[in-house]
Amino acid sequence: MRHYLLFAGLLVCSVYPTFAQVPVTNVGNAEIIVTGTRRNVDNYDAQTPAVGLRRVADFAVQPVKVTGDTRDADLRHQEIYDTIARAIGSANSYGVELAFGDVVVEPLTLSNYRSLTLDKDDRPDTNKAELLIKSKLSGTDAREATARIDRFLKALKPVGRALIEPTDGMTLSVVAPDQYRGEIAKIVATDAAATAAKFGPDYAVEVRGLNRPVEWSRASLTEVFLYVPYELVIRPKS
Repeated sequence: MRHYLLFAGLLVCSVYPTFAQVPVTNVGNAEIIVTGTRRNVDNYDAQTPAVGLRRVADFAVQPVKVTGDTRDADLRHQEIYDTIARAIGSANSYGVELAFGDVVVEPLTLSNYRSLTLDKDDRPDTNKAELLIKSKLSGTDAREATARIDRFLKALKPVGRALIEPTDGMTLSVVAPDQYRGEIAKIVATDAAATAAKFGPDYAVEVRGLNRPVEWSRASLTEVFLYVPYELVIRPKS
């Protein structure tokens, strides 16, 4: 963590996150997508703090789209939905789950799959539905999770002229990031105490902003970095 020290009665280090994503609120107890960027709260634009919790994500997530190009629109839509229903029905046997969402991940089930919007694709007389295929991560090696997703996609037989294919690279999701607030606070407290100790017994430490929402960014192929944007103030005791 970079420290910007002002020797005018107090020493201040401001720690703020960097990248902006779609503004989202009240998602701390949901399952959220973690990309290389972060969730946007307030207007912080400095660097992501080095102090936080690094852990393995809960799921590997593969975005996919189901497309159809049958000339008759009603039949085309039916083939897309029937392919999605077939995918939902066989997902469990391959150790994967179907879901949807850009930031918050929602389960895709036989009771709600027809609520997916069918958008126009990039060719005439085509439609598409975008969804997610996810598989649990059990460690820092993502090969097992990605292999389950690959086997599922290869085995799935679309209906009619429908087609299912990946649309983007593999990403991650983490469930209820707010549950790690206490653990993050302990890590911050340990770092703050160590930082204050470097200035001797005449200085005390104050941490501000730990009531802010938990933030996230991707740390590696399978890991996420969870943190709270905070301000560390080191001041003379007297």
